[in-house]
Amino acid sequence: MARLKVGVLISGRGSNLQALIEACAEAGFPAEIVLVISNRADAAGLQHAARAKIPSAVVPHRDFADRAAFDAALSARLEAAGAELVCLAGFLRLLTAGFVARWRDRLVNIHPSLLPAFPGFDTHARALAQGVRFSGCTVHFVRAEMDAGPIILQAAVPVLPGDTEDALAARILEAEHRAYPLALRLLGEGRVTVAGERVEIAGFRASAGFVLNPSG
Repeated sequence: MARLKVGVLISGRGSNLQALIEACAEAGFPAEIVLVISNRADAAGLQHAARAKIPSAVVPHRDFADRAAFDAALSARLEAAGAELVCLAGFLRLLTAGFVARWRDRLVNIHPSLLPAFPGFDTHARALAQGVRFSGCTVHFVRAEMDAGPIILQAAVPVLPGDTEDALAARILEAEHRAYPLALRLLGEGRVTVAGERVEIAGFRASAGFVLNPSG
């Protein structure tokens, strides 16, 4: 079976990109990264692509008259590389509705909260301020609204006494590095479908029971 061809969009350090690269290097993994694009030439994540010998490109957003022109250039690069799915991995640009529609149900993102809670930025500070007992990350299909779309997979982590934003962020990032490759595996295996803005996963196995925080 042919491997799913993936394009990854980044803007910064690319830690989730590296997690995807490592997953795709595993024997039998059903996806491969065919192109990495950054809107910033100084994005450290480009070095991950170079070390893995994955083609990359820099498409500076400031070179374009408007967002639509920038997004059209992104689509052209992705399509030329044969990308069938696009993964956003710390891509810090809002995509136009036209781009989202063009890649509908072929465009995924990872967000550092348990959506629909805490969309947007400053997720960890807001979670701590609200006193939630769990936070985490969400892999979802992208829609035109920020951090909206059918949820593929979520990972929850406990909020611990005395947590800082940095401590919580680090714990969630570890979860992201496991959740994103798993979501990509499910997509590559063709097990994910969208029905009525909800994701269905063939052979889905739910975690049994529940977890309390605090536990007693």
